[in-house]
Amino acid sequence: MDTTTRTPGGMRQALLLVWRAASGSAAVQVLSALLAGVLPIGLAWLSKLVIDGIAAGDRDLRRLLGLAVAMAVAGLLAAMIPYLMQYAAAQMGRAIVLVAQEALARSVKRLSGLARLEDPVFYDQLRMATQAGRGGPSTIFTALLAIGQGLVTTFGFLTALIVLNPWLMLLALIAAVPTILLQLDLSRRRTAMIWRLSRVERREMFYEGLLTRMDAAKEIRLFGLADFFILRMLRELMAIHREQRQMDRRELSSHGTMAVLGALVAGATIVWAVLSAGAGRLSVGDIAIVVAASGGVVGGLSGAIDRIGALHQALALFDHYRTVVAAPPDLSAPARTTAVEPLRHGIEFCDVWFRYSAEHPWVLNGVNLHIPAGKALGLVGLNGAGKSTLIKLLCRFYDPVRGSIRWDGVDIRDFPVEELRLRIGAVFQDFMTYDLSAAENIGLGDLAQLSDRRSIIAAATSADIHEVVDNLPKGYETLLSRTFPDDDPNTAGVSLSGGQWQRIALARGFLRQNLDLLILDEPSSGLDAEAEYQIHRRLHTLRTGRTSVLISHRLNTIRDADSIAVIEGGRVVEQGNHDALIEGGGSYARLFMRQAQGYLVDVPATSGLD
Repeated sequence: MDTTTRTPGGMRQALLLVWRAASGSAAVQVLSALLAGVLPIGLAWLSKLVIDGIAAGDRDLRRLLGLAVAMAVAGLLAAMIPYLMQYAAAQMGRAIVLVAQEALARSVKRLSGLARLEDPVFYDQLRMATQAGRGGPSTIFTALLAIGQGLVTTFGFLTALIVLNPWLMLLALIAAVPTILLQLDLSRRRTAMIWRLSRVERREMFYEGLLTRMDAAKEIRLFGLADFFILRMLRELMAIHREQRQMDRRELSSHGTMAVLGALVAGATIVWAVLSAGAGRLSVGDIAIVVAASGGVVGGLSGAIDRIGALHQALALFDHYRTVVAAPPDLSAPARTTAVEPLRHGIEFCDVWFRYSAEHPWVLNGVNLHIPAGKALGLVGLNGAGKSTLIKLLCRFYDPVRGSIRWDGVDIRDFPVEELRLRIGAVFQDFMTYDLSAAENIGLGDLAQLSDRRSIIAAATSADIHEVVDNLPKGYETLLSRTFPDDDPNTAGVSLSGGQWQRIALARGFLRQNLDLLILDEPSSGLDAEAEYQIHRRLHTLRTGRTSVLISHRLNTIRDADSIAVIEGGRVVEQGNHDALIEGGGSYARLFMRQAQGYLVDVPATSGLD
């Protein structure tokens, strides 16, 4: 990755975000920083006036008392300002997180396909964008404030040194140049290290997570995998620490060099002041100014330079946020969109070719397939044949590389993708289990019916899960999670079995009404034989008169489909109903007979089976 930062654009966007999210808090911090930069100079001059007055035998007590009161007020302000800035910064930070995270979430929502989310490089960038969005704008803003505050203090004290001796200012500036260069070099190296380690840290977090995840707990304990994954985790952690240790050593060396330069400048300035005072060229008050200025210049420059490094690093990381937020949609948008009409004739795959990237092999190789409206199509094929990819294209998670998919003759790329998906219901093999209530887990299938308990119960009944849910401790309001505690401390969350979760997912898929297309990807893979039989009876009823696509490795579950397509090597090699394919003696017949033999062998002829 190029670690150079698009500084002007990144800084401008970060500051605009800060101002849009929390202009009041930002204004308070700007004024406070300006005052904090001026106060040390004012205190130094007040000290000089008091010391010179006392040394000269000034008897005007009212004047000296006024100077003392002014010093006390300045000291009080100097003590209070950091707390005011801390409060304003906290307020600002919370406001920025809301605005930045919403913008980031909406930019991810804009990626309506799956290609970028499955890209590991983009995934790393998204993870870093999340971190940068939460803290980046605040870090950039506060770094700029600190730099401004340090420069105000530095130039104020430099002005005092110019009055006393112009060469002192030149000495301070000469010492500042290598310090700035060292700090910028450190910032570039640290930013590059963060990017290099992002993948290593992700692997370390993966191994760490495996040791505590419930879905991995059984295998890890049964197969004795804990030590294996602990060693993997520690190996990645040691690699991270090795890089960080090298960076820490470099920083220690650079900061030591900066400290030596600062000490030399301050020491030379104080030596000059002492010699000049001995020669009668400086007053006692002047010495106080020189001492304060030498420390103020070094401290102001050091603080500003440190913040320059932090600013550079924050801007470099904020570029990940900018890139993700500005990412264009990953699916092409037509010049003119067409409204999605109810499906009347059917869906057709026309010479569809697809691969996941130019480096990957073709998954689909010229698929031609017709799905008549109101009919059920079964998809059959070995693992990796392209069935799931075909479904992803049908849902428009990806677009074909070549060819087209047509909805009543219209290329689905001409439809608004959100409207197309409103016409589709699906139950995926890798369905989600949400840490929400049972009602919400079902209701997510159609947010418009989330509060419609009758529709949710009807969907649960269709999936044969109503009685299970109804008998839970809080019925449909029961939290289906052991990860988060229930709002009621006396009621724990409930963990469902795999088959029960499968039926919850089916209910979610059944909730959306008036669908044009129902997709069922291994809908009964986690069910026992009796539940599978009942579910497929219900599915047969639900599919009647509705366009549906059913994928299953259990061929007995799709034998009643109106048409069955067999996919091999990314092509449709056979298509017809069950009887025709069996009579044809091709791939489907071979697969079906192999499964049938597994069920029928050793079954007595008088078993009563039909």
